[in-house]
Amino acid sequence: MINFREDGEYLILEYTSDYQPAGWIDKKLSNGGEHTFHRTFTVTQKMSHDPKVGSEDISDEVRQFVIGRTGDQYRSIDKDVLGLKYNLLISNSTVLRRDLFVAQRDISIFGRIDNLVSEQIVIGGDRDDAIPEAEFAILLKNFPTSTELRKYADARVAQDLSDYFQDMSDAEQRLVKYMDSRKNSRTSIEKVDIPIRTANELELEKYLFIREKLATMLEDEKGYRESRWQDVVADLFLLIFPQYIAVLHKVNLKESYSDPTKPTKREIDLMLVDAHGGVDLIEIKKPFEDKLLARGIYRDNYIPHGELSGAIMQAEKYLFYLSKGGRGIEKTIEEKYKSQLPDGLEIKIANPKSIILHGRDDKLSPKQNFDLGIIRKKYANMVDILTYDDLLRRIDNIIEMLRVRAGV
Repeated sequence: MINFREDGEYLILEYTSDYQPAGWIDKKLSNGGEHTFHRTFTVTQKMSHDPKVGSEDISDEVRQFVIGRTGDQYRSIDKDVLGLKYNLLISNSTVLRRDLFVAQRDISIFGRIDNLVSEQIVIGGDRDDAIPEAEFAILLKNFPTSTELRKYADARVAQDLSDYFQDMSDAEQRLVKYMDSRKNSRTSIEKVDIPIRTANELELEKYLFIREKLATMLEDEKGYRESRWQDVVADLFLLIFPQYIAVLHKVNLKESYSDPTKPTKREIDLMLVDAHGGVDLIEIKKPFEDKLLARGIYRDNYIPHGELSGAIMQAEKYLFYLSKGGRGIEKTIEEKYKSQLPDGLEIKIANPKSIILHGRDDKLSPKQNFDLGIIRKKYANMVDILTYDDLLRRIDNIIEMLRVRAGV
């Protein structure tokens, strides 16, 4: 979580970790490292700010960084923090909050503006070259959403800023033909291919976002609790594998096989539902590098790590319980999760599989990768074992083909 405050002449960015102790960032910044919050605020160890001695308002889990200076009329934010050409000036009357700087999909608002202008950005106050606060509020309200193309977003921002900056880029001119083609595509037979190309461009933008989001998470996986990691990755999984339309959490079922004397309650963490109502299970583990294969070798073979073997065994049991539940469990799922499913969709439990997303394979040796492939094939009839690098490779292949189809 990001907050802002002033401490004398210093403008302070306060970071509070939402998922685990904040000490991870100290380690990352040591030895000259840096970190960028929300793809917008870049901080280094030299910017660290210690609160006044004896202060009881600052938690041990809060980290503070000096990002600028205060002044009589404006706060000046260091250009290197935001990646700008000049220091950013914001009137003292403007309340600083995260959404003043960061738009949907972690787009840097001032970074986007800076790409379109060559002058210093000034918000509010009495300067002649300043964007009035009221007008800037309108700009924020109209800021491009995550579903718009980057080049279209540039043109939208450029248009809103044109009254306040003399030296604009040609973002609008670059898109004149593009916007005209969208308006005329329904009536011009010669331009029937434009909507398809536009759809491919939108898909490309989507997968570029997914790629960057997943890669960023993998760089900072220790900053997530297990449950939060599962939630975010599950949402990304639906985008990467569009045959699935929903992910259901905490699906309960009862089985009488482990204890024939009484029903035993089981809980499936995550269940995937496809467009036809078919279901599969997914087990999402955090990407520890050494949890795929055991360290030792058995008769010149690498064997599954105990954690992977346990996940496979649990998956096979849950698939067995699920397949024995009959129409009763299908109706239970339909009723409990009807608000998360399309109207009238019937759940069908027919030959479900389980997907285990587990570990990294980018540092495995050729022999380890070969043996991992054998392990995958052994369980492939019921369980698909995927690594996070499998996901990245899949996304990269999709991006490559979308670039070809979109002609970019």
